[in-house]
Amino acid sequence: MTASLLQDLESLRPALVRFAALQLRNDSLAEDVVQDALIAVLEKPERFAGQSSLRTYVTGILKHKIVDALRASKREVPIEADADQSDAEVIDALFKPDGHTVDMPRQWGDPDATLEQKDFFRVLEICLERLPAKTARIFMMREWLELDTEEICKELRISTSNAWVMLYRARVQLRECLDLNWFGKRASGNAT
Repeated sequence: MTASLLQDLESLRPALVRFAALQLRNDSLAEDVVQDALIAVLEKPERFAGQSSLRTYVTGILKHKIVDALRASKREVPIEADADQSDAEVIDALFKPDGHTVDMPRQWGDPDATLEQKDFFRVLEICLERLPAKTARIFMMREWLELDTEEICKELRISTSNAWVMLYRARVQLRECLDLNWFGKRASGNAT
């Protein structure tokens, strides 16, 4: 185990804790699962073969720890309607009465090349933080933790139709945020 690995893991820790806290809605449990993920890396550092970034590797381990914690906790988290969830107007403004988008999305370029850029994930994280907490949570459960809809609905005590509406809103808002803050900069030549 190298001092460099310890430093790299320590620098990743705050982002990992934010990610875990968003999913678990419990700061101490988030700290615990992050600690478990970091210990898993430190106990067997030879398993990190360098085929992906260290952040990707540790996040993969963390995702499994979060899923385990969600399944083990069996806690009930009622979802109330957000007072700030008047985003129906925001979403409606993106579409014409016939259902087509007002503005066509910009060309996003080569997705594989984009995913390899560290700044993209920083912008994505900022966009996720701008979502209402409950909307961000359900999106992360579905897309990052890869839980199926039935499991998400059971965990969050919501209906399937409510889950799909929240996922739709999350995707629309993330698309808009990324279009403005990432792909728009790339299209105008201001990419970092």
